[in-house]
Amino acid sequence: MMNFPTHVPTHGNFEDFLSHIQSPALRAVAKHWSVARGLTRMPSWADLLSDALLPYSKMLWGFAYDAKTGEFHGHTAGDKLSTWLNAKFTGGRLQDLARPPNFGQIEQRLAKLVITPLAGRSSGRLFAIGDFVVSGERIALPIAENGETGDGILGASDYVQPPLLGPRQLFHENVEWYEI
Repeated sequence: MMNFPTHVPTHGNFEDFLSHIQSPALRAVAKHWSVARGLTRMPSWADLLSDALLPYSKMLWGFAYDAKTGEFHGHTAGDKLSTWLNAKFTGGRLQDLARPPNFGQIEQRLAKLVITPLAGRSSGRLFAIGDFVVSGERIALPIAENGETGDGILGASDYVQPPLLGPRQLFHENVEWYEI
């Protein structure tokens, strides 16, 4: 199981989270997540099914979380992520999709989001391909089939698609956590 502090300093509540999102597309995804959850703490994957997310489908990504094993598996990947990974994402284990040194950091952040649960946002450098650094904004939101116990992550990343030349490295800059 991943280790992280039981108390995670946050930057505010969900309304604060929405107000800090710079990308109109990411803000629309987050608003849809909030509406889809209704009166529950978190929406399920089925709650998110809507034409409202279609315009943003290329930037979406998601993981399912198995609390028994502590493993994350790819759930959904938009065109941007699929192109970047060059791998079968859906059903794939996180440790097979994310290579060191990225795996541990990604696993810690995803666990924090789904177990606590929190909404997460980062901006600035998102990743590098060779010497080419890609900047943008990323959000991640917890999913719960029962509305209360996190068992997945819906994420979205907004950036200009770079040429895919050279080794890839993931970054997490300016990370912010928000209570949901």
